[in-house]
Amino acid sequence: MAEDTLEVRSTLFAEGGTIPMSAAHSMVGGGNVSPDLSWSDGPEGTKSYAVTCYDPDAPTSVGFTHWVLFDLPPSTHALEAGTEAAGVTGFTDWGESAYGGMAPPAGDEPHHYLFSVYALDTESLGVDETTTYAKFRFLIRGHALASGTLTGRFGIDA
Repeated sequence: MAEDTLEVRSTLFAEGGTIPMSAAHSMVGGGNVSPDLSWSDGPEGTKSYAVTCYDPDAPTSVGFTHWVLFDLPPSTHALEAGTEAAGVTGFTDWGESAYGGMAPPAGDEPHHYLFSVYALDTESLGVDETTTYAKFRFLIRGHALASGTLTGRFGIDA
């Protein structure tokens, strides 16, 4: 079954736009506050939502995960900046179960940050805050009814 598409938005940046310093990690002088996000309604059968932030440009062989948030109630269609709502926050590549902002190496071309929202056909993935992005992606196979991504860019001058 093909997935439907969700429209994902933020008041802080547009598709392909620059993510503000407020969302960057504190190690680069940012506020480390997750951006506000909103999304269109999922299709019939949506029982929960999930949100991730992933940097495919990170100088690792596997990118870098900044946010894993799942088991959001189906009535949730927006997150305020700095909130993680009534869901479960999974384990990021920062080594903690919390949003971790952008901090690309100084001098790199701006990295792309993919804020993705998934409409799922299950109320709960049945896992906890130790769940990584890889495990999350494995668990949602066959459960994603729709998804959408808002991509922002962020870089640090050399």
